Amino acid sequence: MIRAAIESAWAEPRSPGAPPPLPRDWVLVGVFVTTAVVEVVLRDDVVWAPVATAVTIAVAISLPWRRLHPLATVVLGFGSALAMTAAAWALGIDQEVGLNTTVFVLLLPYALMRWGSGRQAVVGSGLIVVTATLGLVRESTGTGDVIGAAVVLLLPAVLGLAVRWRDHAHRRELEQVKLEERGQLARELHDIVAHHVSAIVIRAQAGRAVAASDPDAAVDALGVIEGEAARTLAQMRAMVGVLREGLPADLAPQRGLGDIAGLARAEPVPAIEVELPTAVETVSPTIGAALFRIAQESVTNALRHAHGATRVTVRVSDEGADLRIQVRDDGAAEPGGLGSGYGLVGMNERATLLGGQLSAGPQPGGGWLVDAVLPREVLPRDRAGA
Repeated sequence: MIRAAIESAWAEPRSPGAPPPLPRDWVLVGVFVTTAVVEVVLRDDVVWAPVATAVTIAVAISLPWRRLHPLATVVLGFGSALAMTAAAWALGIDQEVGLNTTVFVLLLPYALMRWGSGRQAVVGSGLIVVTATLGLVRESTGTGDVIGAAVVLLLPAVLGLAVRWRDHAHRRELEQVKLEERGQLARELHDIVAHHVSAIVIRAQAGRAVAASDPDAAVDALGVIEGEAARTLAQMRAMVGVLREGLPADLAPQRGLGDIAGLARAEPVPAIEVELPTAVETVSPTIGAALFRIAQESVTNALRHAHGATRVTVRVSDEGADLRIQVRDDGAAEPGGLGSGYGLVGMNERATLLGGQLSAGPQPGGGWLVDAVLPREVLPRDRAGA
């Protein structure tokens, strides 16, 4: 059990999304460098003042890269402290070496645990423990000081692990939402293919029945079969990337663009108004189902989170090769409600998979807008940029 846990921790990959140096990092560098210079000027008991100053400034300058290179910054920060402490001990110097400003190295255990891989965390933690142990032994501190030093070093490391765990849990939830959306697309593809194949079978049977007595009717049936088969193959090629095994068939009728009209209502408040294009029959069933899901999810979000809303408007417009759906309300968005919900994640995943795009956010004049553009037909994945 313990061995498996150690091997799992050792094999843990780096946490994704580590940001590059940020503007606030350089502000911190300026503060720490200035503080180090001021400390050297004001103190007359600094051992090896030039070396201590140079080391402190070098470690401070490396801080902006602590997320991208956590182990390297830990080696520089704590390795330099270890080297100076060991040198002072070997030379019999009893005074404390280094500057008090170097307390900022406590940022490094946090970064190591938050962003580093398992190997980096183990190696870096070992170096931190050795450095702290040597300093405590050299100063012959008591039990209270040992406990205090352990707490000071462990606190940022534990905080880094907690933030890392929370981020990983959030990412898993987002991935689950995306997988569920892909599964829904797969079920819809099952319905579409089943519909077209059923039409092909019926036409083939009819053509076979009249082939001897009416060859022209048989030829017409072949033409219908060809068209149905071509549309089915196009849908399958476009959506094969999102198929998943073991999904049960959804026997309920598939919702489409025309079903959005059923969302309209005059009462109670807020009223829901729906505007649809006239050429509904020319829309791909997959795109129609996606438009309905986006409309349904957006209206549900508005009803739940748009405080004081009196009207929700659903408008689908024909833009040639594309269809645009906009769902707008005139209410005040609940803080953290609409923008952080997993419903938006699923809608965005669906729009992206189908070769479209979706945006959502508050509007300058008030209210919330969901704006999505989808192609009239499902694009192959290489053309959709997926």
